[in-house]
Amino acid sequence: MAEIHAIPLSSYTRLSETEMRTRAENWRDELRRRRTVRDFSDQPVPREVIENCLLAAGTAPNGANKQPWHFVVIGDPKIKRQIREAAEEEERAFYSGRAGDEWLEALEHLGTDEHKPFLEKAPYLIVIMAESYELDEEGTKSKNYYVTESVGIATGMLITAVHRAGLVSLTHTPSPMGFLKQIVGRPKNERAFLILVVGYPEEGAEVPDISKKSIDQIATFME
Repeated sequence: MAEIHAIPLSSYTRLSETEMRTRAENWRDELRRRRTVRDFSDQPVPREVIENCLLAAGTAPNGANKQPWHFVVIGDPKIKRQIREAAEEEERAFYSGRAGDEWLEALEHLGTDEHKPFLEKAPYLIVIMAESYELDEEGTKSKNYYVTESVGIATGMLITAVHRAGLVSLTHTPSPMGFLKQIVGRPKNERAFLILVVGYPEEGAEVPDISKKSIDQIATFME
């Protein structure tokens, strides 16, 4: 067995139960303010903010510490237009029959359709790529583990970091997404996981009037 190189857990600070409760309640309330937004302003966002959000996402737990993700940050208007055109082509097929009646009925209350202007208007698109396996400089493959789970956790942390920074976001998953890898020029060992649209909300932006499930609906405690 290989020798484990470990360091002390110096980053952990134990809190009082009162402080734990306060922090948990405050963070719950903070995340309740987060909303998925479809109406974006074209106001620029400082690149440093995006970089720090990505570094936060990069701390996510993952299989065997392989960190099987890559974030392609797109601000170039020409590339954003390419992505919008390709995504809308897939979305037209989705809404005109590929999805099926049940799926379309489930989406109806959200008001979504094949038109995706946010892909062009928002200052940044972050194309999140999942690395199916590693390739070294000689082209030798090595396996990555729990790729979908790892990238999903990192994506959730990125969404939270973006909210914490004072921005809004939208997860967009055109299906299929094969066109993304070609447009952004990523290698064969990566696949598109989703597009995270990031920016400021447009003045007067509206969101669907929806609710979230209660604690009894989402959790079971076996004590």
